[in-house]
Amino acid sequence: MLLLVPSATYRASDFLDAARALDLEVIVGCDEAPVLIGGTRFLKLRLDETEAAAEAIVALDGLTPLDAVVAVDDQGTLIAARAAERLGLRSSHSDAVAATRDKARMRQLLREAEVSQPAFAVLSPDAGASELERLTRVVGLPCVVKPTTLSGSQGVIRADTLAAALAAVERARAIVAKAGAKPGRPLLVEEFVGGPEVAVEGVLTNGELAILAIFDKPDPLDGPFFEETLYVTPSRLVANDLSAVALATQAATRALNLTEGPVHAELRVHKGRAWVIEVAARSIGGLCSRTLSFGTGMSLEYLVLAHALGRPVDSLRRTPGAAGVLMLPIRKRGVLAGVDGRERALAVPGIVALELTIARGRRLVPLPEGNRYLGFVFARGDRPEQVEVSLRAALAELEVRVQPERPLRRRAVGR
Repeated sequence: MLLLVPSATYRASDFLDAARALDLEVIVGCDEAPVLIGGTRFLKLRLDETEAAAEAIVALDGLTPLDAVVAVDDQGTLIAARAAERLGLRSSHSDAVAATRDKARMRQLLREAEVSQPAFAVLSPDAGASELERLTRVVGLPCVVKPTTLSGSQGVIRADTLAAALAAVERARAIVAKAGAKPGRPLLVEEFVGGPEVAVEGVLTNGELAILAIFDKPDPLDGPFFEETLYVTPSRLVANDLSAVALATQAATRALNLTEGPVHAELRVHKGRAWVIEVAARSIGGLCSRTLSFGTGMSLEYLVLAHALGRPVDSLRRTPGAAGVLMLPIRKRGVLAGVDGRERALAVPGIVALELTIARGRRLVPLPEGNRYLGFVFARGDRPEQVEVSLRAALAELEVRVQPERPLRRRAVGR
């Protein structure tokens, strides 16, 4: 199996643990050799060059026949689909995966299939104030300005007025440029949909969606930025709302022509309907999958790899009980000086683990410019209410110390 692993991912070790549990021979494809792979074979790939990377994987298959190509995070999903398509391996069609990586294309396909979603308009790269004013009349205010290619809520900004929308567009364009996206990309201007938001984790087989978990996001995500904090499962939505969420997610995957592999979707429940916000052809990001366990203790990564190989699993049923994760937010720009109170947080009843993912001395960049979390706190309990209480109590014990960034000193130039 070839695993496509971005160098900045949190998830390499969890996927490699799953591969070992499945007794797989793994090759890691990455732009640089990750420190976590140990003796695992390594294929150097540029994950920002889709065609070249797919060709390199096909060439690798000529030397070492591959049984599956799996992307760990968003950056590799299209490469994996293109390579799998050419090699006849299990995967959704690359055009379908490409649509999940282009939010404007995704919105258009969902609209054609009449899937419930926010009203939207595409703002061209050279559009000015008059065009934005026209589009805000189409989608209404408040609206959400969103890059079409970034993930993790990076560059996503709510605007309540036209003036705020103009400022959001300029800020989002700067974020896109700094993130290294290809120039000339449009932005989305979307209707803001209120109501509770949930995340859906599922797996597709021949186009049929099996729901693995639905997470509540108890903290309101009303903007101006959309930093996620708490995920708790099982969801506490009423049965009718849960059914609407499942049906809307399946309708979205069909509209996008996704047929195989993991799906992560985000939806809002508003006015009795489930509104599709995002669909990704991958499993849940960060370390959030550690909240999930299936059957006799299988991890989500185990299920993803087994599915890619066509291997049966004993059960897709989630382990009984409630679980949740706190994604430690970055509230302030600067340099991380330390995180105090970790022992107290771990002593909170229900807390089972805490992992920091940014080292002391590293820069902290909050949303909307940033795209990382400081760390993850995990909790388990009998009921989702207990899990939420535990996570909030743990957060209250943590104190993040941030130092100002030192300005760069300019070296004097001699005559």
